[in-house]
Amino acid sequence: MNKEDLLALAGIGGDSDQDTVGELVERAAERGDMDELRRLAAAGSTDAVDQLVELAQERDDLDELRRLAAGGNQDAADILAELAEETEEADGAR
Repeated sequence: MNKEDLLALAGIGGDSDQDTVGELVERAAERGDMDELRRLAAAGSTDAVDQLVELAQERDDLDELRRLAAGGNQDAADILAELAEETEEADGAR
């Protein structure tokens, strides 16, 4: 599905239709489209937030994880805490 198809899909159901939102989240995650996931998250999609956390972790995107944690996302905060522990352990082993 290309971007035009996604825009058409969004126009049909709008962001209030959970099935449509779920489809948009899934497609954005498959493409790694962080901007679209952020837009969907801002509109209230918890699935989009979950995908943002997952992609940020996969990409080692600490800025995105910090942004999500600052917004109250506990998963992002937990990942940052784990990374900090790993860094401290690595530094202590040197």
